[in-house]
Amino acid sequence: MKKVVLSIILGSAFMVSCGPKSTAVTGPKFSSAEHLAQGKTVFENSCNRCHKLPDPAKHDDQGWIKTLSRMAPKAKLSDEQHQMVYDYLVSVNKK
Repeated sequence: MKKVVLSIILGSAFMVSCGPKSTAVTGPKFSSAEHLAQGKTVFENSCNRCHKLPDPAKHDDQGWIKTLSRMAPKAKLSDEQHQMVYDYLVSVNKK
């Protein structure tokens, strides 16, 4: 009986851990100067901890979605911070 209960608990924990962790960025959301400035600050302070800051022109809008989806969890960004960084990058991007 203990093995069955333990198996159910572990299985449930595994299923929960495989679920979505955060809301994916799918496009621009914030456009106010205040939010874009906050996005720039988060970008500069969070991304610069581990590597040189990339040029915003490095990726197009879809490229930034892919890159930030991979990097935001490593930088421990909240969903709102993730969105603000994306919005900042695409607002200054020339592509």
